[in-house]
Amino acid sequence: MRKDKGLNGDLDRLPLLTWIMFLKFLDDLEQQRADESKLAGKKFRPAVEPPYRWRDWAANPQGITGDELLSFINQDETRLPDGKKGAGLFAYLRSLTSSNGDNRRDVVATVFRGVDNRMKSGYLLRDVINKVAGIHFTASDELHTLGALYETMLREMRDAAGDSGEFYTPRAVVRFMVEVTDPTLGETVLDPASGTGGFLVEAYNHLSKQVKTVADRKRLQGSSLFGCEPKSLPYLLCQMNLLLHGLDAPQIDPNNALRFKLSEIGEKDRVDVILTNPPFGGEEEKGIQGNFPEDRQTSETALLFLQLIMRKLKRQQTTAGRPGRAAVVVPDGTLFGDGVCARIKEELLTDFNLHTIVRLPNGVFAPYTPIRTNILFFDRSGPTKHVWYYEQPMPDGRKNYTKTLPIQFSEFGVCQKWWTKREENDHAWKVPVKKLLDSNCNLDLKNPRAAPDLEHLPPDELAESVLKKALRIAELMREIKTHLGARS
Repeated sequence: MRKDKGLNGDLDRLPLLTWIMFLKFLDDLEQQRADESKLAGKKFRPAVEPPYRWRDWAANPQGITGDELLSFINQDETRLPDGKKGAGLFAYLRSLTSSNGDNRRDVVATVFRGVDNRMKSGYLLRDVINKVAGIHFTASDELHTLGALYETMLREMRDAAGDSGEFYTPRAVVRFMVEVTDPTLGETVLDPASGTGGFLVEAYNHLSKQVKTVADRKRLQGSSLFGCEPKSLPYLLCQMNLLLHGLDAPQIDPNNALRFKLSEIGEKDRVDVILTNPPFGGEEEKGIQGNFPEDRQTSETALLFLQLIMRKLKRQQTTAGRPGRAAVVVPDGTLFGDGVCARIKEELLTDFNLHTIVRLPNGVFAPYTPIRTNILFFDRSGPTKHVWYYEQPMPDGRKNYTKTLPIQFSEFGVCQKWWTKREENDHAWKVPVKKLLDSNCNLDLKNPRAAPDLEHLPPDELAESVLKKALRIAELMREIKTHLGARS
C-alpha cells in the first residue's frame, strides 16, 4: 500500500484496508450462516448477491486485476467478472436496502456511502486483496488476534493526524469506566458519540463474560449495544472494530445524535447505561441548538451532549434492578462553567445522583489536547446528596503521559478498590450538594489536602490555570454572541 501513489499516509491506508476486510469478513459470515440455514432446512438470503460477493471477484488470487479491477470497484457501470454489464461494486453496495427484518443490507449500504477507493494501481490493489484473502474470519483465535491488531492500527491512525484523535479514547480510561459502571446482560448500553467504537467494544467484552445460554447470546447480539457516529470514516472504523470483536450486526446510527428535539425523547427512546466521551470544543449549528430548551441552548457540543445523555437515561429501574446510569468524559470547562452550563449542572445535581467525579491526571489525552478531563458518574436513583471526588494520581516518578507511554489500566486499581468501600483519603474527598448548589454549581473543586497557592504552582499547573481562565473567557464570549444574535 505504501507503493501506491493514491495513498498518503495511514489516514488513507487504514480506511482502504478496512473496507476490504469488511467485505471478506461479511462473505465468511454469510457462508457460515448459509451452511447453518441449510442444516436447519431454512432459506437463506445473503446481504450481497452474486457476482458481488467476495468469493465471486476477490477470492481467486489470479482473478481480475489492474484497470479491470479498478473499473469493477469504482465505476457506476462496468463489465462484471461474469462478463455481463452492470453496476460497479461500490455503486451496487450503496444501493442495497434491507428486507425481511435483516438490517445487514442497510449496514452495508451506509458503510459504503462514505467509502471510496484511492488506490491508483489495480495490480497493487490485487496484492492487498490476496493478502486479506488469507485471513479466516470464522476462526475464533485468528479473529481475536486480528481484533487486537486492529485496535493497534486505530491508535497508529490517531497518531497520524490530530483530527483522528477525537476518534479514540485511551483504552485504559474506557475499560475503567466500563468496569465500575458494570453493565449487566439484559441492560441496553449506548454511546451517542461512538467514534471508532472503543466503549462499545469494551462493553461487548464485559457482557460476553456473562453469556451462559443461547438466549443470552441472542440478547447480546441483538438488543444490548447501540451507538451513533455521523462521520463516515469513524463510522466505517466503528463497524469493523465491532465486527472483528464478535458483534454480528452492529447497530450504529450514522446520523447526528443531537438531531432530535430533547422534549420529544420519551421512555421508549431511553437506555439503561450510557458510556461516552462526547466531542468538546466544537460548535453546533443553530438548527441543532434549536432542539434544546431556550435557556439551555449553547454552541458548545459537550454541553449539548450532556443534556442529551441526561434525557436518554431510563427513569425506571433496569432489568437488573439498578438505576439507569452514565459515565461521561468532560473537560474542566464543564466543571467551572456558569450561565447555561450552571443551569445544566443544577439539573444534574437536583434530578440525578451525581455520585462521583474522577479527576484524571494532566495529559491523559496528550498530545492531542492539553485540556484536563474528568469523568462524571451519575444515575437516576434520586437527587444528589453529596458528590465524591477522586483525584487519580500520576504514577510515582512520572511527570506526564506520552503517545508511547500512555495511562495504563492498572493505574486505576487503587480507585477500583476504593469504589466499593469509600473513605476520605489523600486522593478522595466528599462534598455536600448544598455547598455545590450555593456556589452556582461550580464543580471544579481542588483536593483539600493538596491546594498550593497559585504563585507556587509548578509551570505546567500554572499554564493549566491560565488555560482554564482562557476557556472561561471564550465561553463567555460565545454566550454574549448568542445573546446579541438573538436580540438582532
